[in-house]
Amino acid sequence: MKDITVEELKQKIDNKEDFLLIDVREEWEYSEFNINGKLIPLGTLQGAIDDIDDEWMDKEVVVHCKAGARSAAAKAFMVQQGFKNVRNLLGGMLDWQAKFS
Repeated sequence: MKDITVEELKQKIDNKEDFLLIDVREEWEYSEFNINGKLIPLGTLQGAIDDIDDEWMDKEVVVHCKAGARSAAAKAFMVQQGFKNVRNLLGGMLDWQAKFS
């Protein structure tokens, strides 16, 4: 699945589409600014992957971080674990804040 831009993500949120949004930043980053994603810091993703409902294995999952590098790693890991439809937010929260804040 191809990655997603902040504009595409904002449209999905505004349209209340059904997808899972995962924020792989650290807790302090999340508390400074977030867009209501499920917080799973990248370092804890391996242990938390079993807590994600199996229904999301085939549904759309969007992962994001500050700039896109950690979420790219998260996407690769999740695909390796069998998730079929994982998209990385290009530019991350830096791009989101630049465009929408």
